[in-house]
Amino acid sequence: MAEEPADGGTRAEGTPDPSGNHGHSDRQPGREVGRPADDGREGRPGGETGGSPGDDRDRWSDDRHDRERRFDGRHERGRWDDDRYGHERRFDERYEHDRWDDDRYGRDPRPEDVRSFEDAYPGARIDLPGTPARRGFRRFRLTAWIALVVAAVVVGVSIAWVNGPLTEAELREKAGLLSKDRLRIGVKDDTPGIALRSKDGSGFEGFDIDIAYMIAADLGFRRDQVEFMSIETEDRARMQARNGNGEFVRVDLVVATFSVTSDRKADPSVGFSTPYLFTEQSVVTRSDYQDEHVASLGQLEGRKVCSLGTSTSLVELSKAIKGNPIAEGLISKCVERLRRGDIDAVTTDAALLAGFVAQDRNLRHHDIALEKTEMWAVNAGPNAALRTLVDLALYRSYADPQNQRWEEAYKTHIEPLLKANPGVNVAQAEQPCALPPPVRRWPWERTLPLQDCPSAP
Repeated sequence: MAEEPADGGTRAEGTPDPSGNHGHSDRQPGREVGRPADDGREGRPGGETGGSPGDDRDRWSDDRHDRERRFDGRHERGRWDDDRYGHERRFDERYEHDRWDDDRYGRDPRPEDVRSFEDAYPGARIDLPGTPARRGFRRFRLTAWIALVVAAVVVGVSIAWVNGPLTEAELREKAGLLSKDRLRIGVKDDTPGIALRSKDGSGFEGFDIDIAYMIAADLGFRRDQVEFMSIETEDRARMQARNGNGEFVRVDLVVATFSVTSDRKADPSVGFSTPYLFTEQSVVTRSDYQDEHVASLGQLEGRKVCSLGTSTSLVELSKAIKGNPIAEGLISKCVERLRRGDIDAVTTDAALLAGFVAQDRNLRHHDIALEKTEMWAVNAGPNAALRTLVDLALYRSYADPQNQRWEEAYKTHIEPLLKANPGVNVAQAEQPCALPPPVRRWPWERTLPLQDCPSAP
């Protein structure tokens, strides 16, 4: 029998006490008795205890505040709603996702078609961009592209290497240098400052001799493996020099004040290197010559003038005067005749005459101001591989600032002649520009800068 409340009303068994002291009853779980709330709303089933085994729900309502906690087999969800504000936390087997929705904000990062596919096939898996599998594929693809590029570069370099110019070692073999124990070079032997045999006949000295040693060293020959032989002007193209017994011997190179001309370049027996010295034609007379200064070859009209036979100077002299000039095989013979008074003047390259003037004060040097430049070069004959190696030696001397062999040769042999030959451009004080020859080298071997030689022959 129900007890009567103090206020005179009736209260069912199990109904919560308004004072906060909750009574208990022996009712079966899930059965409850509601009573009207103060605001006129009836209590809802499950408001206190009980409910179905799969649903455990506590809920308190106050004006617009609502809290709901739900749990099922896959999701645990806590949610608080206040003025359209909600927080939702979800978890599944693949990822944990926190989402806050406020004013229609919130999205699932997976595309709709992917979600539909995964819902239809729970065991399937789709790798989205950024997943480990996707990143692995991208790395594989990048590696494959790099491998293809490297392979293409290797193939291209290999083809260029095989079909390109010869290496320095291959050029030495093709030039026939590997089978030689000495290098024969034809040089002048009678021009002081350029190439002069010593009085005892033991050796040679001069600018051309130092240039010849420089080239021989780059070809792989020591100084004691270089054999100099005297060569005359008309034998330079044939590369025939005389040995110690006076016999004609073919030489490997000619470094003998040999000027470059178009006719000589057209000769198949001549193979000029890049020039190694620039000079010009001049005239030498005795100090008592009636004309104090000779300004042109035309002033020598009617005079006895000597020059080297088959030389460029003789050609220019023949164009300037009507008489027949005197030709000699050695310039020293012309100078000797001039000293004796047999002739009136000598004309040839200024660098050849400067040494004689420096030795004899009775000689006077004249600058005739010809525009033509005399370019001395090495003759390697028809041996194209040897000519390329000579060009490589001259290029290294020109382009490498650490290589001072040409400058040392000029300072030692030509610079001392300048004081004795005032007003005459004896020889250019800088090595002529040299371009890199076609020699195959790896990129890391190409340490010398490229040069631009617009005036190169």
